Amino acid sequence: MSNTPHELAADFPEYAEKIQALKASDAHFAKLYDAYHEVNGKVHRAETDVEPTGDDEVEAMRRERVQLKDELFAILSK
Repeated sequence: MSNTPHELAADFPEYAEKIQALKASDAHFAKLYDAYHEVNGKVHRAETDVEPTGDDEVEAMRRERVQLKDELFAILSK
């Protein structure tokens, strides 16, 4: 189990400026970004036992995080 916080700009440093620009100009991207940020924080808190969570719930949150990250990357890589 990794307890790295998986921040989007850290995972995709080559897109850091584009992330900021899209958050400001694209409502759909901003909504996805906010959802990713929220679930990512929940996963990180669960993995570090700040908020102990059941294994099934953590796995579901991880799947959601991956789905959101894939959607965000698809937009970023256009």
